[in-house]
Amino acid sequence: MNAGKRVLICGGGAIGAATAYYLARRGARPVVIERHEVAGSASGKSGGFLALDWCRGNPLDRLARRSFALHAELAEALGNPWGYRRLTTYAGYAQAAEASRPSSKRPWLSDRVVIAEKIGSPETTALVEPHAFTNGLMRAAEAQGAALQHGTVVDVARDRKGSVSGAVLANGETVEGDAVVIAMGPWSVLAARWLPLPPVYGYKGHSLVLDTRIAIPAEALFLEYREESGEALSPEVFPRADGTTWVCAISSTDPLPVDPAEVAPEDGAFGRLEAMCRALSPVLASAPILKRQACFRPLTQDGLPLMGAIAGVEGAYVATGHNVWGMLNAPASGEAMSELILDGETRYVDLAPFAPGRLTPLDPGRLRQGM
Repeated sequence: MNAGKRVLICGGGAIGAATAYYLARRGARPVVIERHEVAGSASGKSGGFLALDWCRGNPLDRLARRSFALHAELAEALGNPWGYRRLTTYAGYAQAAEASRPSSKRPWLSDRVVIAEKIGSPETTALVEPHAFTNGLMRAAEAQGAALQHGTVVDVARDRKGSVSGAVLANGETVEGDAVVIAMGPWSVLAARWLPLPPVYGYKGHSLVLDTRIAIPAEALFLEYREESGEALSPEVFPRADGTTWVCAISSTDPLPVDPAEVAPEDGAFGRLEAMCRALSPVLASAPILKRQACFRPLTQDGLPLMGAIAGVEGAYVATGHNVWGMLNAPASGEAMSELILDGETRYVDLAPFAPGRLTPLDPGRLRQGM
């Protein structure tokens, strides 16, 4: 009875695209409404790292394991245009000053890097290029009947019973729909003006994408590093299948701008990242920098995502707040949300730990005008 159900998804990030994909596969008619661009924020600028069992012992474990498997299935089924690859993953530490003797035992790393242990194998860790992954899922959803519409959602429309009947855009247009999913990453906080949602925060990260070609093997690094100033950083280095390498280390709690297109880097962040790259690896030191990026990832008060029906508003749902595991957990989140919307229950992942009602809704009066 849900065949042809029109579901409006507010947000064209990885969670929104995955939800659209799995809804379209079931015969629904999802419409993704995006104000900026598909994968224009964290879903296009994150590391794209995937781990099978790094969430063990917490409520994310089942979601992560299911999603890790779905990533492999999606790459095979859709031709892998996003460079899905398995990796060996290592932990270690580095310092800004020269070491007294060689310690990395890897030709692409400098003497300042010490590899302490292997923390992931090709069976348990993998990588995707996030911009290509998100856009690839969106194109696959469109091929099965989904639609993409540019616009800024400013409210939900309701029928006489108070149930969702569509989404209201900033230009005054109302897009009709049977359900609405809030999947706007940290900008989901804007929806608290018109739906009872708990707060969603934005945490800014900075990264570089370097053209390293084939000089770096399929080895991901999680390091501890101390700058010459004495500040401690936790660099992550992910070599991608397309010959680029993604590097991050610097995060900050800057205010979230209203418009995703206005996200700007912290002063000096890229210079610090470039100096760190020179210290970590002669390959990184000599590689051309293709992108200097800043983005906000969404997180909640308890660190768990918000996924489920929004209490008191029939047809309203939320799927956001995945923090650092958004790219990993996008497929299983999209699959579960499609099941919840179309069937009223989920098959593979219990969404109860992520129900938005577990947290206190944000008082709309606390939001500034336009926020």
